[in-house]
Amino acid sequence: MMLVLSSAFFHASWNALLKRHEDPESAVVGVITVTVACGGLWALGLRGAAFPTSEALFWSLMAGVLESGYLVTLAKALSRAPLGLAYTVSRGGAVLLVWPVSVLWLDEQLTLAAMAGAALVAVGMAGMNLVLPRGREKEGVLWALASAACIAGYNLSYKRALGEGAQPPALFTLSLGVALPLLILMRRREETDWGALLRKIRTRPLLLVTAGVLCTLSFSLLLLALSNSGTGAVLTLRNTSIVFALVLGALQNERMDRRRIAGAGLVMLGAVLLGWPRP
Repeated sequence: MMLVLSSAFFHASWNALLKRHEDPESAVVGVITVTVACGGLWALGLRGAAFPTSEALFWSLMAGVLESGYLVTLAKALSRAPLGLAYTVSRGGAVLLVWPVSVLWLDEQLTLAAMAGAALVAVGMAGMNLVLPRGREKEGVLWALASAACIAGYNLSYKRALGEGAQPPALFTLSLGVALPLLILMRRREETDWGALLRKIRTRPLLLVTAGVLCTLSFSLLLLALSNSGTGAVLTLRNTSIVFALVLGALQNERMDRRRIAGAGLVMLGAVLLGWPRP
């Protein structure tokens, strides 16, 4: 449990730092560059086969592709919507997508508590958006929903890769190593030239390095937890990061009305029920 809770805190923290950057969509390239470097250091102590089967390698590569999609959609969501709203929609949406797949594909147990939890998550997310956002905030929510699909996908891919014997340091480094060039190429399409992109990436280097280290801690602890627990349970418990994100958003002077705070509370309660220990 402590691994997942620590991962949740670090995850919300690096997202909050990314939100503070003037251009989150470019800054995420710098953050993941730092993260890949940290992953390489972690993998130096690797012993034995990194990917003992072709399936382990395949799911590791798939995780990297989905990670790149997640990072792009996350940055777009954070550049258009408040941290608390974008974060709750993306993490809550991922829970709703992961649990049915985990039950049908990975043989995780479905209980009344889990079904009630899923319902609360859905109601909470709907409640946060009863008054439909407009303009850039609406775009941010849509990007957050796309991010939710990618989050669900890479978590399931991580679990399959670990189940096939992939070692966490190698899985972490390869998946983000695949995500980084894809992320750069997707970002480059929106810039006038490489120089413009590099100038944006080099802005506020201390923030990028700090966010990269926190990102490394978040994902490495997640993989260690996934090695011993079910995907749905881990992702659900990790969504305690929603609380951390709301607090960090408030510290950045973001304001959420009572409806959205209540919606986030329902998402959290649903997450607790989904992750409740099975008898």
